[in-house]
Formats: sequence, structure tokens, C-alpha cells
Amino acid sequence: MSRVLVVYASQTGNTELMAEAMVDYLKAESCDVIIKTFDFDWVEPEELLEYDAVLIGTHTWDDGAMPYEVEDFYEEVEEVDISGRLFGVFGSGDSFYDIFGGAIDLVADRLEDLDANVLPERLKADLEPDKEDIERCRAFAKELCDKLQSASILEKI
Repeated sequence: MSRVLVVYASQTGNTELMAEAMVDYLKAESCDVIIKTFDFDWVEPEELLEYDAVLIGTHTWDDGAMPYEVEDFYEEVEEVDISGRLFGVFGSGDSFYDIFGGAIDLVADRLEDLDANVLPERLKADLEPDKEDIERCRAFAKELCDKLQSASILEKI
């Protein structure tokens, strides 16, 4: 059974809705899912090493800014070796601004700079996720599961 951490920051509930759709899928696939929020839970960088995969969700302020709840994590994640570890990054933004979902890109770029294995898609929803966005969340979680299964099969060989 794969252990997956889903941690997110959600000001208006939009990123939370995305996280819930992914959690539902992961649980249906028999993953052991731990849910935390940057708003209320402290995530120690070393804690990331306890999971087979980590999904990080963040909303974006104004023209691409990262919410303050995520800043400490962003800075402290470099304290541990996450190279090769599986991550996915998602969240909501507002396409009204020139930079749509900039915080999502900042987090994903940081993880990639630290040699993490980041899902190629940076899943973004424009404000409140609609039905199509929720389906994209499930597909995103499926991609994570597929990578976990592939890694598990390779370990057994």
C-alpha cells in the first residue's frame, strides 16, 4: 500500500476541492492518504521522506504570488534530500491576472531544482474547479498512482 501525503493551502476552498477529489481517488485505489493543510499543520521537511509520494496544492495571490502559508515550506524543503521522490503540484488561480497560477509554478520549479520527480503537468484550475477540473484532478491522481505502481514493480525486479 502506497503512502501519500496531500498538503495544501486554500484561501477560498477552491484548492481544497481539488485536493478532496484527488484524495477520494487515491483512497479508492487503496492508498494510505494523510491530509494536511499549510494553514493549520506544520510540515517538517524530513516528514516528506516518510511518504511514497506527495501532492502539494497552493492557491496563487494576485499576479503570481505565493501565499505566506506556503513560504516556509518553500524555503525549508531544501533541507532534505528529495531527489527522485515523487511529487505533484496543483492549485487554483485567477486567469484575470497576467500570471495564472504562478505559485504552482514556483513550487514545482523549486522541487525540480532539488531533483524531485515531479509530475509533468502543473494542474491549475481557474477559480472554483468545475466538473471538468474535478475530472482532471482524478486523472492527475491516477497518473500519480500509475507512477507509484511502476516504481513498485521495478523495485521487485
